[in-house]
Amino acid sequence: MEQGNRHEASGPADPAHRPRQPGDPDPRRELERMLRVDHAGEYGARRIYDGQLAVLGRSAAAPVIRRMAEQEQRHLETFDRFLIERRVRPTLLSPVWHVAGFALGAASALLGREAAMACTEAVEEVIDEHYARQAEALAGREPELRAAIEEFRRDEIEHRDLAREEGAREAPAYPVLTGAVKAGSRLAIWLSERI
Repeated sequence: MEQGNRHEASGPADPAHRPRQPGDPDPRRELERMLRVDHAGEYGARRIYDGQLAVLGRSAAAPVIRRMAEQEQRHLETFDRFLIERRVRPTLLSPVWHVAGFALGAASALLGREAAMACTEAVEEVIDEHYARQAEALAGREPELRAAIEEFRRDEIEHRDLAREEGAREAPAYPVLTGAVKAGSRLAIWLSERI
C-alpha cells in the first residue's frame, strides 16, 4: 500500500468543507430560514419586553427591563437590515408574534416581577441554545451573520443571568412557568423557520 493512500484514509474530511450531499439543505434556503427565525425571535423578544414594561414600567424592575429591551431593539434592527440586504421575507407569523409576545410579557409581569424575570430567563435559555446551533452551522461561511449571532448570543446570556439575579427562581410555580415558556419558544422557532 502506498503511503499516500494510507494518509487519505486516515480520517473523514472536515464537514464544514465537504461537498454538498443529496438531502443536505439548500444553502440559500437554510440562510433564509435562519434570518427569518432570528428576525422573528428578536421581534418577539422586543414585544415581550413591551408587555412587561406596560405592567412594570414604574417599578424598580423597569430600568433592567428597559436595558434588555434596548439591546433587543438593536438586534432587531440588525436582522431588519439582513432581511433587506439578502432579500428574505420575514415570517408570515409576525402579526401573531406581535400579539403573543406582548401578551406573554404582560401576563408574566402581572404575576409579579419574579415571574417576569422567570419568563425572560426561560426565553433566553432557549435562544442561547438556538444561536449556538446556528453559529456552529455557519462555521466557515457568512462571517458577518455569524459574528452578529455570536454577539447577540452573549447579550442573551447576559439577559438570562440578569433575570436570575433579579429573582427569576423565586417566581410562583417557577418550574411550570419556565417549562411552558420554553416549550412555547421552541414552537415559535420551529414555526417561524417554516412559515
